[in-house]
Amino acid sequence: MQSYTIGQAARLLGVSPDTARRWADAGKVVTHRDDSGRRLVDGKDLAAFSVELAKGAGTEDDVAYTSVRNAFPGIVTAVKLGDVAAQVEIQAGPHRLVSLLTREAVEELGLEVGMEATARVKSTNVHIDRA
Repeated sequence: MQSYTIGQAARLLGVSPDTARRWADAGKVVTHRDDSGRRLVDGKDLAAFSVELAKGAGTEDDVAYTSVRNAFPGIVTAVKLGDVAAQVEIQAGPHRLVSLLTREAVEELGLEVGMEATARVKSTNVHIDRA
């Protein structure tokens, strides 16, 4: 069975290594040590934890009412405005998502570099929700 280091687990979960270490220290995710003393998480345990983590993500106030299920919360890293169209880039953990949308939509959402936003993917479309 594949095992992951704390850093690898953090990357897969979209959190910092410090957060993953705190979860391990608190017993939220089970770890074991390899021969060199590194803490590892078994793949099956990490998969189960990620499912539980996703179930508890967000509060009632944070819930987006949408049919689009593939959500990538992240940070806006670029906004390129044209006369009519715009391009918005979001870095969501290891994922870079780029959306082409109208300039009007970007302005209405008030999207700027450095702000939180969520890219939602359905089929071949990427939708941007302001956080």
